[in-house]
Amino acid sequence: MRHMIRSLKKHVGAVLIIILLLIGQAICDLSLPDYTSKIINIGVQQGGIEEIVPKVITEVDMKEVLLFTNSKTEEEILKSYELINDTHKDYQKYSKKYNALKEENVYILKEQEMDQKLEKEMDQALLVHSVMTSNAKEYKSIQDNIRKELPTAIKNNDLIEVFKMMPDASREKMLESMDEKFSDMPESIIEQSATTSIKSLYQEVGVNTDKLQTNYIVVSGAKMLAIALFSMTLTIVVGFLSSKIAASTSKNLRKEIFEKVLNFSKAEYKEYGVSSLITRSTNDIQQVQMLIVMSLKIAIYAPIIGFGGVMKALRTNVSMTWIIALGVIVILGIVVTLFTLVMPRFKKVQKLIDRMNQVTREIITGIPVIRAFSNQKHERKRFEKANQDLKKNTMFVDRAMSMMMPTMMFVMNGICILIVWQASHSIDEGIMQVGDMLAFIQYTMQIVMAFLMISMFSIMLPRANVSANRIYEVLNTKDSIKNPTSPRNFGKRVKGLVEFKNVSFRYPDSDEDVLMDINFVAQPGTTTAFIGSTGSGKSTLINLIPRFYDVSDGEILIDGINIKDVKIEELNKKIGYVPQKGVLFSGTIATNIKYGNEEMSDEQMKRAAKIAQATEFIEGKPQKYEEEIAQGGTNVSGGQKQRLSIARAVAIDPEIYIFDDSFSALDFKTDSELRRALHKETEDATIFIVAQRVNTIMNADQIVVLDEGRVVGMGTHKELLKACDVYREIASSQLTKEELENA
Repeated sequence: MRHMIRSLKKHVGAVLIIILLLIGQAICDLSLPDYTSKIINIGVQQGGIEEIVPKVITEVDMKEVLLFTNSKTEEEILKSYELINDTHKDYQKYSKKYNALKEENVYILKEQEMDQKLEKEMDQALLVHSVMTSNAKEYKSIQDNIRKELPTAIKNNDLIEVFKMMPDASREKMLESMDEKFSDMPESIIEQSATTSIKSLYQEVGVNTDKLQTNYIVVSGAKMLAIALFSMTLTIVVGFLSSKIAASTSKNLRKEIFEKVLNFSKAEYKEYGVSSLITRSTNDIQQVQMLIVMSLKIAIYAPIIGFGGVMKALRTNVSMTWIIALGVIVILGIVVTLFTLVMPRFKKVQKLIDRMNQVTREIITGIPVIRAFSNQKHERKRFEKANQDLKKNTMFVDRAMSMMMPTMMFVMNGICILIVWQASHSIDEGIMQVGDMLAFIQYTMQIVMAFLMISMFSIMLPRANVSANRIYEVLNTKDSIKNPTSPRNFGKRVKGLVEFKNVSFRYPDSDEDVLMDINFVAQPGTTTAFIGSTGSGKSTLINLIPRFYDVSDGEILIDGINIKDVKIEELNKKIGYVPQKGVLFSGTIATNIKYGNEEMSDEQMKRAAKIAQATEFIEGKPQKYEEEIAQGGTNVSGGQKQRLSIARAVAIDPEIYIFDDSFSALDFKTDSELRRALHKETEDATIFIVAQRVNTIMNADQIVVLDEGRVVGMGTHKELLKACDVYREIASSQLTKEELENA
C-alpha cells in the first residue's frame, strides 16, 4: 500500500478531484430514495398536495372547518390567512386563478409558515370536517354514532348544520371527546385524511387537482432524472480519471522496470530469473493497476455511501435498523470465511505463474536439445505439472469468488423480504407510509452494497500489495553496469565539429516524425542558432545532441564519430548544456557551479560566474559563493537561476555549448553583456542557441529556421531576411521597420 501511495504522488491533484466528485456522486445517490418516497407518499397518496394545511379555501368552507376548533385556535388560524374579496388590491389576479372568487370570498394562506402545533389543530379540524361531509362508506359508521347522541328532532339533519346550531359549550365538549379519540391515531393517518379534505376544498375553489398531482409527479420525476444524469456524469468522469491515473502509473512502472532490466548484469538476472521479471512487468503491474482503480472508485465511495445510507435510514425509520445490522453481520461473516479460504491461494498463484513462465521459456528455448536427447515425454510431464498446479489454484480462487455474488444477492433479497414483512405491520397500523418503506429498502441496499464493495476491495488488497512489493524489489535493486560495452573514442584531429546527416525523429509514443530530414554542419568557433514557431522542433533538435533522445533516422556526428557509438560520459564531457528552464540543486552557489567537476579550482569557478554575469549578485550575498541554494533554486530569481546555469556549463570548459532558450529571463543589457563575454571567452567552441527573440541570434554565424519539424531556411540574419519567408515573418513581428531596413 505504501508503494502504491508513492506512485500516486504525481497525481495528487487528480486524486483530490476524484474525492470531491465521489462525494458529489454519493450525495446524488443518497437523495434518490427520498424522491421515490415523496412521489409515492405525496404524489400518489396525497394527490400532489405537499402542505398539510390548505393554501386557499372559501370563506364558507373555512367557517365550517373552524366549527371543529376552539375559539382560541380559530383566532390563531385566521391570523395565518388573508381574506380576499372584490375590494382587495389583488382581486383581479386571484380571480383569474380561482374561479370561486367570482361568487364568494376566499382565504389565502400568508407567506410565513404556520406554527407546527397550529398545523396539527388544523389537520384535526380538516379530518373532522372530512368525516362530517364525506359520503364514503368508512365514515358512515362514525356519522351514525354521532347522530345517535343527537335529539330525535335533528338526527336526520345535516351534521354541519347541527354543529352550527350547537351552543359553544356543547360543541367544545363534543370536540374534546373527539380529540381524545384522535390522540391515539398515528400522525400519518391524520395528515393523509387532512390532505384528502384539502383536495376536496381545492376543487371547490376551482383548483385543478389532477393537474396539481401530475405536475408534482412530473417535476419530482424530472428532478430525479436530472440527479441520476448528474450522478452518471460524475461516475463517468471518476471512471475516466481513475483509469487514466492507474494506466499512467502502470505505464511508468513498466517503463522503469524495463529500463532497470536493461542495465542488469548476469547477477541480477540470476537473482530474479527472466520468467519472474516478465511476471513482475505484466501480471504484477496489472494487479497494482486494478487496485489503484478500485482504491480511487470504491475505497473512497463505499464508506461515504455506507455512512450516509445509515444516517438516511435512521431518519426514515429507527425501528427497522436491526435488519440493517443483521444484513451487515451476515455479509461480514461470508467475507471473512472467503477471505480465510482464498487469501493463501492468492499469494501462491503469483509464484505458480512465475513457475509456469519459467518452465515454458526453458522448454521453448531448449527445443533443439530436447529433441536431440528424445526427452519430449519428460518435458511434457514437467509442463503438465506446472500447468495443473496453476489450474487447481486458479480454479479454487475463481470458484470461491464466483460464489460471493449469488450469496450476496440471496442475503440482499432476504433483507428486502424482512423489511417488507416488518414495514407491512407498520403501514397497517398507520405508523409508516409505503413510500418510506421503499426508501428504507433502497437505503438498506446502498448500505449492504457499500459493505460488499469494501469487502471486495479488502480481498484484492493483499494480492496487489504482494505484487507491489515484487515490483519495487526490482526497482530498488542497484545497477552494476552503467555504460555500453566496446565504445568508440572521439577523434583528436577536430574538436567540436557537429554534423547532422538526414536526421529524422519521432517520439516513442508518436506515429509521426517531429523532425524530418535535418542536414547541417556546425564548425568549431561558430554560433548556430535555431528559431521557429512554438512546436517547430527547436528544443527537440538540440536535445538529440546530448542523447536525451536518439534519432529515428539518420545520424549525428561529433568530430566524425556517431554519438551512438561513444560512452555517454565521454559525450557529456564535450557538451555544456544549459536547459530551457534553469535547474539548480540544493547546496551552495559554489557546489552548483562546480556541479560538472567537483575538483574545479575556485579561480575557474569565479571565471565562469564572471562570464555568466553572475558575479555582481553573488558578491552581494552574505555568504557569497557559500550562500545556500534552496531545493530547485526557489530562493533566487529566474534571471539569477539562468545565469548560474550558464556558469555551470561554462565552468567545465566544453567544446560544445547548448543554450536552450537560456536567455529568456535576462534583461537586454545583461543579455548583450553575457553574449559578448561568451563570444570572447568561447571563441574556439561550437555554440548552439535556441531562442525566441531575433535580437538574441541576429549576429549568429548560422541561423537554422524550423517550421513543423523541417528546415525551411539556413543562413545569416541578412540572408534569411531576403530568402526565407518564415524568418522574415518572425523578424517583422519583433523588430521595428528601421531595424529591418538597417539589417
